[in-house]
Amino acid sequence: MNKKFYLTTAITYTSGKPHVGNTYEVVLADLIARAKRMQGYDVFFQTGTDEHGEKIELKAAAAGVSPKQFVDEVAGGIKEMWTLMDASFDKFIRTTDPEHERAVQAIFEKLYKQGDIYKGTYKGMYCTPCESFWTESQLKDGKCPDCGREVHPAEEEAYFFNMSKYADRLMKYYDEHPDFITPVSRKNEMVNNFLKPGLQDLCVSRTSFKWGIPVSFDSRHVVYVWLDALTNYITGIGYGADGRTEQFDKLWPADLHIIGKDIVRFHVIYWPIFLMALGLPLPKRIYGHPWLLQNGGKMSKSKGNVIYADDLVEFFGVDAVRYFMLGQMPFDNDGVISWESVMDVINSDLVNVYGNLVQRTVAMANKYFGGELYDAGAHEPLDSQLKDMAVTTRDKVFGLLDEYRAADALGEIFALLRRANKYIDETTPWVLAKDAEKADRLRTVLYNLAETIDIASGLLYPYMPSTARRAAEQLGTAPREYAQLDKFGAVERYKVSDKPQYLFTRIDVEKVKKTLLERGLLASENDEQVAKTEVKQAKAADKVAKTENKDMENVADAAMIGIEDFAKVQLKVAHINAAEKVEKADKLLKLSVQVGDEVRTVVSGIAKYYAPEELVGRDVVLVSNLKPAKLRGIESNGMILCACNKLEDGSEDVVLVSPIKPVASGSQVR
Repeated sequence: MNKKFYLTTAITYTSGKPHVGNTYEVVLADLIARAKRMQGYDVFFQTGTDEHGEKIELKAAAAGVSPKQFVDEVAGGIKEMWTLMDASFDKFIRTTDPEHERAVQAIFEKLYKQGDIYKGTYKGMYCTPCESFWTESQLKDGKCPDCGREVHPAEEEAYFFNMSKYADRLMKYYDEHPDFITPVSRKNEMVNNFLKPGLQDLCVSRTSFKWGIPVSFDSRHVVYVWLDALTNYITGIGYGADGRTEQFDKLWPADLHIIGKDIVRFHVIYWPIFLMALGLPLPKRIYGHPWLLQNGGKMSKSKGNVIYADDLVEFFGVDAVRYFMLGQMPFDNDGVISWESVMDVINSDLVNVYGNLVQRTVAMANKYFGGELYDAGAHEPLDSQLKDMAVTTRDKVFGLLDEYRAADALGEIFALLRRANKYIDETTPWVLAKDAEKADRLRTVLYNLAETIDIASGLLYPYMPSTARRAAEQLGTAPREYAQLDKFGAVERYKVSDKPQYLFTRIDVEKVKKTLLERGLLASENDEQVAKTEVKQAKAADKVAKTENKDMENVADAAMIGIEDFAKVQLKVAHINAAEKVEKADKLLKLSVQVGDEVRTVVSGIAKYYAPEELVGRDVVLVSNLKPAKLRGIESNGMILCACNKLEDGSEDVVLVSPIKPVASGSQVR
């Protein structure tokens, strides 16, 4: 029997249509689910909707419909959105499902009878959008500390859960299970801000509204949000009013809860304590992912900065949107999205790197060999570099996915694709084709490219399922099984498609932006101001490039500094995950660098001296506390250190400063 893997997303609140930041979570969970299935796990992937509460009651009244009618429509739209994004969930639970409601009533009654829940009166400041009570000391500038909105005094009879009873037991669990909360920064926040100061008892019922699950033994009360919502993770797999089912015993405890960082507290404090009170094991791991931000802030309808996934899909397709989401969200820090950045990434990565590689290889196979490719045995030392990288990428990718570092794993796959593009430039198939005696070498080169594409596309399957299938079809195959992804030569002969196609079409950015403006999907800007900004960015880019390439003798003329001045500069070792040229900037490269647990974007003026593919995998020294600067519309967070050699002909050569021995990324340079 295959080993089980049960994972969930947080359930989405049915107050309205989910934006692209909400959608990221289900796409990330789908990536993990598909990767685990490839590895042979028996996966159960659950997602769904949270449908009770005062906010729903108010929105339904404003819309002139019943709360049930309101949530039916919104929940249906959410499920359609998840399906559109190719999410392969096994269960879509709704908290209005009758079996869930009965199970919640049974859980509430059980906890009440054993003394964990008691009746009292709640008095405090209440935030309606968050459905949370706060004390005066917890408010931030007099407003809700979670959402920043206004709060109002509220007092009502309520049932409470005795949280403090389990606090010491929870702290001990944290100590004994250091991987329970990921990343570790989330754990530190919970311990320091909530557990150490002392847990307050939690309000678990309300009487001021009716749209909720009635408390079975006190009809004036409805079960309050978190005891209703969190329990979906067990009720959805068979923990019911009549006891446990075979499915529940098979799947519980959950292997992974994927949630947003804003609801970590509820999942790593309230939820484990509820489970302890029920006598159930705790989930194995909880990953509090960062946010996808737009225009420097969290997406909000009230701010007018919301982007929806279905709008993106209409313009760019499902897989391109999945690729952007999964590739641009760091493990621990917030990611950034805009219409412009999505188009830039599609053109630079999916069109230039992946799509062109597949199309060129298939086209050359047809042109030179009628589409028939096999290893003709004409090997050269250069081939081993590509092969070695191809057969070692699988374990790197799945090792990173085991730690939920989706963007880093994707970077490894695209490093392989970039290496394959470089291999074309090194082997020059079009030159080989001119010499009949080199036909075997040409066939071997194209076979090596087909094998590399086949492996890379198989690795991309969890990220872009449809595209991976189309790439395999171009090679005349199907996506590779996991066991074949670390083997070069697994396919002995390829018969490629006789109609090579581009996997992705280059986006005309200005044309799309015009359409977006017409439809109100992109904020209009003053043309003159935009032009001034672009000129300013271009000048700043040139200035940075000139500064980085300055002759070292100019440095000698700099004023002397003291040790206290040097101490202000933070130098760290950074690992280059990816590199690419900046459009319309001959001197600039855009680098994605790993600095410990953090991934940063750095723009560097070294394009004249290094090709992008030469940089991938190298360790460099980064000025990590340099103020961010925008260069050609790209925010650069740091500066790569280089040395400048004056050559005999008067020109100069720029050389990266790198450690001479392997050093962990993020290490301090002193």
